[in-house]
Amino acid sequence: MSDLRIVLSGISFSWPDDTLVFDQLSATFPAGRTGLVAPNGAGKSTLLKLIAGQLKPAAGSVTVDGVLGYLPQDLPLTADRTVAEVLSIDAILKAISAVEEGDAAEEHFTTIGADWDIEDRTRAQLDRLGLGDLTLDRLLGTLSGGQVVSLGLAAQLLRSPDVLLLDEPTNNLDHTARQQLYSVLSDWSGCLLVVSHDRALLDRMDRVAELGADEIRFYGGNFTEYEQSVQAEREVAEKNIRNAEQEVKREKREMQQARERADKRASNAKRNLSNAGLPKIFAGTMKRNAQESAAKADGTHAARVSAAKAKLDQAERSLREDQKISLELPKTAVPAGRTLFAGKHLRVRGLFAGEGAELSIRGPERIALTGPNGVGKSTLLRLMHGTLTPDAGEISRADGRIAYLSQRLDLLDSERTVAENFADAAPEMLPADRMNLLARFLFRGARAHLPVGVLSGGERLRATLACVLFAEPAPQLLLLDEPTNNLDLVSAGQLESALNAYQGGFVVVSHDERFLAEIGVDRWLRLENGQLRETAGITE
Repeated sequence: MSDLRIVLSGISFSWPDDTLVFDQLSATFPAGRTGLVAPNGAGKSTLLKLIAGQLKPAAGSVTVDGVLGYLPQDLPLTADRTVAEVLSIDAILKAISAVEEGDAAEEHFTTIGADWDIEDRTRAQLDRLGLGDLTLDRLLGTLSGGQVVSLGLAAQLLRSPDVLLLDEPTNNLDHTARQQLYSVLSDWSGCLLVVSHDRALLDRMDRVAELGADEIRFYGGNFTEYEQSVQAEREVAEKNIRNAEQEVKREKREMQQARERADKRASNAKRNLSNAGLPKIFAGTMKRNAQESAAKADGTHAARVSAAKAKLDQAERSLREDQKISLELPKTAVPAGRTLFAGKHLRVRGLFAGEGAELSIRGPERIALTGPNGVGKSTLLRLMHGTLTPDAGEISRADGRIAYLSQRLDLLDSERTVAENFADAAPEMLPADRMNLLARFLFRGARAHLPVGVLSGGERLRATLACVLFAEPAPQLLLLDEPTNNLDLVSAGQLESALNAYQGGFVVVSHDERFLAEIGVDRWLRLENGQLRETAGITE
């Protein structure tokens, strides 16, 4: 089998509205682990879909060598499917059961093939990913977001793929699940292509591929080494810009000095000719020769200035421009003694043990809510927001708005544009102000008028953040469920800065330890085994 497992040959792709994504893009991905990086909206997920065959390029070709496995960012799974159905083993299990009960129909043996041990192999795979306690008849609707992601990965691994594509595989995974994923991928011997904002995962890659519109640049080593290479490139580019700027100034100065010397010589020559009393014809010839000589020298210097400007332009183009969202959250000052939320003896769906969960949030508290997948963290946020009503217990909320960012990003209308969704969220804001604010979230010009349904995961998160954070009135309490999922590393840093400047209270559910360490958390809560308790910090 060839070492080149994925080959892209001059592929081009545009969306139906003619938005160009790739133009004559070519690259080869060998065996080993490759991390694919680029800003949100650059086309990382689109590229994986092209490789997986879910999208077709307008030009060029995609070749995949071997069996392909693909875990998309948004799993197309419905709540009423069973674990066995998601793993695509339900038909085999039914056939084995039928044979064991004495039904020797030929179609059962055809369905089973060589997979008589499928249940044992499945249980082993689930154990590797921390899902050993799942029964095969359990419904997806009863699983957490992290469990669904791990289950989707298990389904792909059961296919024994030669090429594996993973799009943000650590989204919603708790600390333990992430470590199990890292362990599984560390043993990977095929071709692995990963899109992720998880630094710990990217630091386990053999190489990093940086995606552009018409080029993929490969860097040997992991993400940390990639960042070092990019920083070195930036420093060289900035030095070249400084040198080019100095060269432009020098050439302009020399051109001006040459003009001044030529003007002075012409003035002296005119005076000398007048004093010499030469015939006019000779004086005119000498004047023309002087003018031509000055013009030639001026042209030479102008060409040098133009060349220097071209060098400066080339140096500036080589400097990377990070696309950063600009976040300034609404300035909502909350008094320290004000109770924003209070819940007593909260019980729902049997998630909270004993007498139920109790929680009180006073003033601008900055709370991190941690715990394993599936214990009810998202459920607790929904109770706080009012999206979900408790089966028992009492809840009181302050009059100010509570803003809630769901990890499912299901707030926006997929059929309507970003601008239309934002207008619904902030109807009193002037249209020009709305467009300016969307531009700060990198929805500039025509991109603000794209339907939400065509956005990438990171773009959808940015659009949802804009609508949640800037809806009217300004929120006094933010509830953020995995807010860095799908957000590129630069934008995640911007969100960190915005939350640090926010004057209200917030509760953040996140398994991103780096993010939690950067946002000034002053209170830590852990939900585990049905109990909500205070902790001293990250205990996962």
